[in-house]
Amino acid sequence: MTAAPATVEGVPALADLLADGGALVLSGAGLSTDSGIPDYRGATGSLRRHTPMTWQTFTRDPRGRHRYWARSFVGWRQIGEARPNAGHRAVAALQAAGAVGAVITQNVDGLHQAAGAREVVELHGGLDRTVCLGCGDVADRAALDVRLRAANPGFRPEPTDEVNPDGDVELPEEALDGFVMVDCLACGGGPLKPDVVFFGETVPRDRVDHCFGLVDRARSLLVLGSSLTVMSGYRFVIHAAKRGIPVAIVNSGPTRGDAKADLKVDAPLGAVLPELARRVG
Repeated sequence: MTAAPATVEGVPALADLLADGGALVLSGAGLSTDSGIPDYRGATGSLRRHTPMTWQTFTRDPRGRHRYWARSFVGWRQIGEARPNAGHRAVAALQAAGAVGAVITQNVDGLHQAAGAREVVELHGGLDRTVCLGCGDVADRAALDVRLRAANPGFRPEPTDEVNPDGDVELPEEALDGFVMVDCLACGGGPLKPDVVFFGETVPRDRVDHCFGLVDRARSLLVLGSSLTVMSGYRFVIHAAKRGIPVAIVNSGPTRGDAKADLKVDAPLGAVLPELARRVG
């Protein structure tokens, strides 16, 4: 299968693909970079500079977990204050026009919902929630932030770099000892984890199955801002291609799924998506 030329002129072809409605969106970190949240693998992606938190470290290393929460306490400001960009708003507009149905997002920033999108499946969870590793209680991250502010009135270290996609920032090691973490309010002692899927952690099976069902019912799959490097999202492209469901990819740079795409547009999402919404709407 030969992909269409990787130019912004692919927008009319994208509009034709979406004209009959029923498209399923699969979005990645590239959609949120214009909101000030870096991706992992782009030209300035955080994986080039930082090792992200892993499930194994978070659950087995108390010092590593403490380090994450100290860094996340600082980084949460930027994540919590981020606002949807033109790409998020265009997806919501495409959905309102009936061109797009559900949205599967690999992002944990909640910006699709903030832009007005509905039927959003957060494949990797959301940073706006916490889950207790002891009792399983799910709570609001903003409430935790209030508790952490009260417990750390003098903790204001200067971050050494920008916020990472999973909500933490780099801090000097000497700053970590001054941070006080709090435990679960529901059970009084369980360690808290952001309700996101860390590297090395498995996406819940029922969530994956639900997403496969969305692919099965879609007329097309529209991938936005994802390199598809990890199988977590790439498996849905494979599934769509096997079932003969057209796949379109909009991303700056190559992706793992390009060979399976019926249409590839290599251009900034902030330029492509508003124009696509205008044409379809």
